[in-house]
Amino acid sequence: MGVYAFRLPDIGEGVVEGEVVQWHVEVGASVEEDEALIDVMTDKATVTIPSPVSGKVMSTVGNAGEIIAVGTVCIEFEVEGEGNASSSSKPTPIPEAPVKEERAEPTPKAEPKPAPTPSPVVQTPTSTPSSTLSGGNGVGGRALASPAVRQRAKDEGIDLSQVSGSGPAGRISHADIDAHNESGVSRGGIKFSHPGEPAEGTTEIPIVGLRRKIAEQMTKSYTQIPHFSYFEEVDVTDLEALRQWLNANRTADQPKLTYLPFIMQALVKLFREGHHGCNGHYEDEREVLVLHNAVNMGIATTTDRGLYVPVVKNCESRNIWELGSELRRVAGAARDGTATLSDLTGSTFTITSLGRDGGLGATPIINTPEVGILGVHKAIERPVVVDGKITIRRMMNLSSSWDHRVVDGANGAALVQGLKHLLEHPTQIL
Repeated sequence: MGVYAFRLPDIGEGVVEGEVVQWHVEVGASVEEDEALIDVMTDKATVTIPSPVSGKVMSTVGNAGEIIAVGTVCIEFEVEGEGNASSSSKPTPIPEAPVKEERAEPTPKAEPKPAPTPSPVVQTPTSTPSSTLSGGNGVGGRALASPAVRQRAKDEGIDLSQVSGSGPAGRISHADIDAHNESGVSRGGIKFSHPGEPAEGTTEIPIVGLRRKIAEQMTKSYTQIPHFSYFEEVDVTDLEALRQWLNANRTADQPKLTYLPFIMQALVKLFREGHHGCNGHYEDEREVLVLHNAVNMGIATTTDRGLYVPVVKNCESRNIWELGSELRRVAGAARDGTATLSDLTGSTFTITSLGRDGGLGATPIINTPEVGILGVHKAIERPVVVDGKITIRRMMNLSSSWDHRVVDGANGAALVQGLKHLLEHPTQIL
């Protein structure tokens, strides 16, 4: 029998270290070649690394949340034959992972403190759904109650339709009114919640994995890039009509279009017609603005595992339907965890859609090393003035942030105004 020492492989794209997300094996377990060993997260993506050999696990290095360097022995196997390391019972010395200036060396993961036991919450009786929805007990929605009960309810400002009756046919008694009052319903039918017991203790949530990567990236972007933001509102009434018409007449192999493919195609047009400086990367160390001919659109996507930015590559070579299809593919892959490294890298400009959450505006943080980002808000119908008259139009707000080192305020504003014009005249986009 021999010992096989497996080193964390080079994942590519200049990655020099990774964070342990999850081990799929434990010491003493037997594994087969190509069986999943460990999930490692890099700045680019989460990668599952398979076993290079069949054997028995002797030792592992790195708990969840710890950083290990490429080339570090992360697991040792007992294998048939000589292996590639000493057959000594002592584990192969493990080189220390390089430590970033702002982070201390990884320490063993502490046992999590038990969360404080929540105070019991007393459930108070409420009106039954049937009585509330029917507008009261009795026939025709009129509550059944004696004159004395009705007079009391009137004196106390109680709506009998909100009281559950315990008598025959739902008749309301004085006891029912007492129970109703105890449930927290005040005069006028306003129900007040009962406060709970004073809370104590805290809950600690370690910031690891993708959440930590996001924190690092956002800190780097916000501290190194002088952001300026620009906001505008857009009348998308005509765009909505065009979108609905296209969706109603699409073929079986064509996706249902959202607003995003139109915005993406409009940005491609603008980048090609005078706003090329907004589709690029600023390299801090070289102090060089690298402009890209290809338009690779990053789409900020919320998933169960955190925020991902899948990329629609070469938007300039795709029509509106192809943009919609590829957008659906990469966003779906990000959400279900099947996105490849290529799907998550290489963006030249990023869009973050806040559609369902609405909001009037935001200050999106630039996805470094890009020089701009666009925030898209929910489209809603509201009254606006058109030709001196108040009318209902579908309006959408846009937010944008720009790297003021290389994008002047006038340039960022001009691009957003150009986007506004195209979205308000959507046939010019296609």
